[in-house]
Amino acid sequence: MRALTVDHDPEQSWDDLVRFWEEMEWPEGSKVEIIEGIITVSPAPAYRHNVIAERIQRRLYSVIPEDWGIFQTLAIAVPSRLGMLMPDLVVVPAWEDTDTDTHIPAALAELGVEVTSRSNARHDRVSKLAAYATAGIPLYLLVDRWGPDGPTATLYGEPKGSVYRPLSTVKFGEAIEIPAPFDVTIDTSVFPDK
Repeated sequence: MRALTVDHDPEQSWDDLVRFWEEMEWPEGSKVEIIEGIITVSPAPAYRHNVIAERIQRRLYSVIPEDWGIFQTLAIAVPSRLGMLMPDLVVVPAWEDTDTDTHIPAALAELGVEVTSRSNARHDRVSKLAAYATAGIPLYLLVDRWGPDGPTATLYGEPKGSVYRPLSTVKFGEAIEIPAPFDVTIDTSVFPDK
């Protein structure tokens, strides 16, 4: 199943776009994001997609401080990129309440994780990569099940502007190291492939 996009009026302000995103009744169980100013409604991720996210989450829980959280449905805002994104996983240290219950500033995150779906892999590879870098999220792990060279995991870091530096890329079956503050190895051999 493909994602549905809802165009918005280019004259519409960021606040109006967010209000529309917050107040609209979206299909139950769908993932609703604003990607480069376009509201995108995707079906819930498939089983294998969720298995990969769960296995990464399990490893991360073993190394993060008690007051940090790993969230699967937390929206993070990147207004400068017209983005309200919902990573497959986002690691966030404890934070004070924000002005809204619907999202937090993306800059609070320490790590974003995306697992590609066939229909919207470009968002994870291009749009979200640029948005997370722009927000200054220190680390971005892209698990690309549909990569042109087969399934891979790529860790990005050292964000500058809208660009990350690729730190490491492995094929499924190999381990990828996530550096401090995590200092953890993710074994991709436990990921189901396509």
